[in-house]
Amino acid sequence: MSKVLIVVDMQNDFVTGSLGSKEAREIVPNVKNKIKQYADRGDRIIFTRDTHGENYLDTPEGKKLPVKHCLQGTEGWQIVPGLETEHCEYVDKPTFGWMHWDDFGTQDEIELIGVCTDICVVSNALILKAKYPEAVISVDASCCAGVTPEKHKAALETMRSCQIDVNGED
Repeated sequence: MSKVLIVVDMQNDFVTGSLGSKEAREIVPNVKNKIKQYADRGDRIIFTRDTHGENYLDTPEGKKLPVKHCLQGTEGWQIVPGLETEHCEYVDKPTFGWMHWDDFGTQDEIELIGVCTDICVVSNALILKAKYPEAVISVDASCCAGVTPEKHKAALETMRSCQIDVNGED
């Protein structure tokens, strides 16, 4: 059975940087433990990186969220220190969801963790559910943080409504 962990946008700018939050900082130990579990089993681990260029503020997203973040090659674009493993893979995505998950082959179980629950996590979870309708798609809520706690909860409910398993809730 193939398993993959997708670590969504655990980048400095979303944790301690320009768009960071207390909630994002608080999940880092849980995220680190989850990554270790997958690495210890030899399962696949894929990090997504929100990736923008210097012209970000001129893009449609930049006009609605006028905060420079995750500019490719900057410290803010880097994965939070201590999370990366020896054999992890990377997806640099220019928008919320990555449309090319089919490039990674068939998966039986796909688990997502990371930030922001209500933007990039939910976007990728729904894309993956559409791409792999027979796969078990899950999200660990204890390893996710939203823009706000309320939006985090709403996104979890949206995913649950779309038959994505939500684990790790208190």
